[in-house]
Amino acid sequence: MAPSFPNHSRSYDTTRNAVRFWGYDSAMEISFFVTADALRRLEPGLLSNEESLLQAFDQHRASICAAAGKIYKRGSKGSYELAASDF
Repeated sequence: MAPSFPNHSRSYDTTRNAVRFWGYDSAMEISFFVTADALRRLEPGLLSNEESLLQAFDQHRASICAAAGKIYKRGSKGSYELAASDF
């Protein structure tokens, strides 16, 4: 079963240089990260600051959630990272 993404919260993770967001598989919450490089694949010329990365995430949320659903495997990991090759 693919996860759902009803929670529109997201945050920038400085350590990973990625935007973190959450999906749900029934009652289980799953953490996803989309890397800055992956966001640049979706939006070439993207600046590397937090505000730009969060805006790019918001603009491409549907594509990002679709890609997250494709890499998700129930119960196999605590978190998932979307890289440029996932787009």
